Amino acid sequence: MNDVVFRELKLRNLSVKNRIFRSSISGRFDNYDGSGTYVRINWEEKFAAGGVGAIISSFVPVHTRGRILPNYAMINHDGTIPFWAALGERIHRHDCRYILQLSHSGRQQDFGGVENLSFRAQSSTSRTEPFNGFLCQSMTREEIKYTVQCFAEGARRAKAAGLDGVETHSANGYLINQFLSSAINDRKDEYGGSVENRARFLVEIIRAIRRAVGDDFHVQAKISAVDHNDVVPFEKKGNTLQDSIAICQMLEEAGVDAIHVSSGSMFPHPRNPAGGFPLDEARRWYDGLLSSGVHTGRNYLLFRYRLLRPLFRYFWFRRAGTRVEGINTEDARTIKRHVKVPVIVTGGFQTASVIADVIRSGAADAVSIARPLIANNDLVRMFERGLDAAPKPCTYCNKCLLNVPENPLGCYELSRYDGDYVRMMEEVMSVFYPSPYVSGPPPFAGLVASEPPGEPPVPLRVPTRVPVDRGRLR
Repeated sequence: MNDVVFRELKLRNLSVKNRIFRSSISGRFDNYDGSGTYVRINWEEKFAAGGVGAIISSFVPVHTRGRILPNYAMINHDGTIPFWAALGERIHRHDCRYILQLSHSGRQQDFGGVENLSFRAQSSTSRTEPFNGFLCQSMTREEIKYTVQCFAEGARRAKAAGLDGVETHSANGYLINQFLSSAINDRKDEYGGSVENRARFLVEIIRAIRRAVGDDFHVQAKISAVDHNDVVPFEKKGNTLQDSIAICQMLEEAGVDAIHVSSGSMFPHPRNPAGGFPLDEARRWYDGLLSSGVHTGRNYLLFRYRLLRPLFRYFWFRRAGTRVEGINTEDARTIKRHVKVPVIVTGGFQTASVIADVIRSGAADAVSIARPLIANNDLVRMFERGLDAAPKPCTYCNKCLLNVPENPLGCYELSRYDGDYVRMMEEVMSVFYPSPYVSGPPPFAGLVASEPPGEPPVPLRVPTRVPVDRGRLR
């Protein structure tokens, strides 16, 4: 029986109707300056209507310096609050909770946009990121303190918008993970060295968030249980599970309400998201990153020329293993034994019986899902009807991921549409409809809009002069 999947999850400051969270997955749905759009709201509502208990937002930068790509909605000033309030109101109509993921790229900045051209990416280190070759500079203490406050202010705005909680993105190679990881953090001050020192940045963020939002607002942290940083040749392994247990205990003491378990010290990573690496998609869309890093040209050659592809496949998959669904389950189980707060685990889940076993066995209190929900937005409704899996499950091809730098987020696996490319595009582009600018059905005839724009909606009320993220970060 899979009834355990639909039991209410009671956290300290939040109740969720079932044990399935939509995990963070990011797409370029918003305006260049980070102001949100109706497309983002349409996107998130797909999953709320599909039955998930809670949605963890995409990567939401707390500062322009922390964006990974333009066209991601940010929460970097008070003028963003009305948008997030409008999004939260739409999600709440479906008895779904919305948790905003407070994020900062650090050195893992695919394309920082024109605002960041004069700045080098920030990090715990000044060493170049090893996969793409992103350049960075070690943050000063002043910059660290300012960034801590940016996270706290982002949480305050999320609460003011009526959202249900926040999550710190402290995993997958982004800024906080760059401080946590023993393989990346080479600082000699109080933010480097021992695991307590490496965790100091995140602990200060959690405490600052608690001061900003009080004790009656949900706060959780996403961590990489194991870094597996040596997936890049000649790099150190990074944090072990024992390191992460100690970090989670510190976070619990600092005031988190839940731990979200992931894996890997960069994104993408062979173990996150586990599955394929579609080299044809990489060949088409990776070129947009060529100017971003000193190793991107090398990578593009490996993607572009078929004779070189076996070299990349060997490098990428040599330690990946074959497991996809539930890949982080045992790490979550171990962490759960050492903390009192609930544990959420991510990792390719899309089978009701597998999810039920994870929860029933005590490995985690809930699971988070991204790609399988992109493939089947109504997957939870299928579980409710008694299906153990979707008739056309996610193939873990990761084409959705490789399209993100230039294209709308969606499922690009043609086999799931019986080879019908137009039908695939209809589904991918459906997130743009309903539109406040175009009346009638989606204009997919010939894949070209044929209707003139309708009357624009009444705009959200925002300051006439939007503040710039200057701070003290120059």
